[in-house]
Amino acid sequence: MPVICTIDDLRALYARRVPRMFRDYAESGSWSEQTLHDNDADFARIRLRQRVAVDMSDRRLASTMAGQEVAMPIALAPIGLCGMQTADGEIKAARAAEAAGVPFTLSTMSVCSIEDVAAHVTRPFWFQLYVMKDTDFVARLMARARAAGCETLVLTLDMQMLGQRHRDIRNGLSTPPRLTPRVLADLALRWRWGLGMLGTKRRHFGNIVGHAEGVSDTRSLASWTAEQFDLKLDWDKIARLRDQWGGRLVLKGILDAEDAEKAAQIGAEAIVVSNHGGRQLDGALSAIRVLPSVVAAVGGRTEVHLDGGIRSGQDALKALALGARGVYLGRAYVYGLGALGQAGVTQALDIVRRELDMTMALCGERRVQDLGRHNLILPRDFCDSSVAL
Repeated sequence: MPVICTIDDLRALYARRVPRMFRDYAESGSWSEQTLHDNDADFARIRLRQRVAVDMSDRRLASTMAGQEVAMPIALAPIGLCGMQTADGEIKAARAAEAAGVPFTLSTMSVCSIEDVAAHVTRPFWFQLYVMKDTDFVARLMARARAAGCETLVLTLDMQMLGQRHRDIRNGLSTPPRLTPRVLADLALRWRWGLGMLGTKRRHFGNIVGHAEGVSDTRSLASWTAEQFDLKLDWDKIARLRDQWGGRLVLKGILDAEDAEKAAQIGAEAIVVSNHGGRQLDGALSAIRVLPSVVAAVGGRTEVHLDGGIRSGQDALKALALGARGVYLGRAYVYGLGALGQAGVTQALDIVRRELDMTMALCGERRVQDLGRHNLILPRDFCDSSVAL
């Protein structure tokens, strides 16, 4: 077993253990993947301001996100198909998040169902909703989430149509995978993954198959999904969904100050600056580059979170110092999940926690709430009022 020190170490092990089809699903962006790469590269452009001869004792990372106490301002982002990264993946990730004292967000497009995950944790998790044309199905889905104890709904706004991801098209992505000669050869090299899948009954989209009208298997699911994303989603529908849900609401997919203003008016507990991990509109700005303008636009009326490009505790600190109340791990925890299951997610969270804690200390801060722009040296195009190229 290699020594694991960083998220990149987990990624290397992940690459050896998870079939290519599902690695590409997690790692790919849309079209040329420019926005995917910018999500990472723009973090690297921000420098940290080191301070010395300051009291570094008694450091505290505890905070709150969307009204929930957290051990550190980190949440696990909603990721579809986690149950194909490793058997029962959503359950394993949820248990690791619970042990770490951070929120886990279950995707609508998960393999393990809402009820499956709820049966394996003792605290409420967050549920992410895609808005579908079938309003009865959406209502039932929210009711199931409430019945499972979910108190926070993460409503994704940037997925009214599916971005074109070339890697998924070329791989013929399906759940479970179609056993072509190339896929069989790939699976033969990743026997741990195969043994895990043989040992579980969870191999389909558990929140949809058997729950949506006319969807009884993977084949019928594909055609249903292609037609179901709601092209008519607007702010009025979002307000109605907020009232229908009745609990805490987080709006995910904000990448513009004007949209942030509208989201604040809706009354959401938090908004998430996100470009869907570079998987939707290629050529859009990175999440971290947009963050300052969104924070300025909402003026403290709602929490601002960030999703996209967080690969280390230093990345997390940079986002928090620019005004984010919390950040989300996506690919970073998927690498741990595919590499080592629940233990790998725990390692990913531990790595980010240690890096955040040490970086905060070396920047001269003891409480995560005290982070601010004074801790950073910013490029000129990270500004409050507009985003300049």
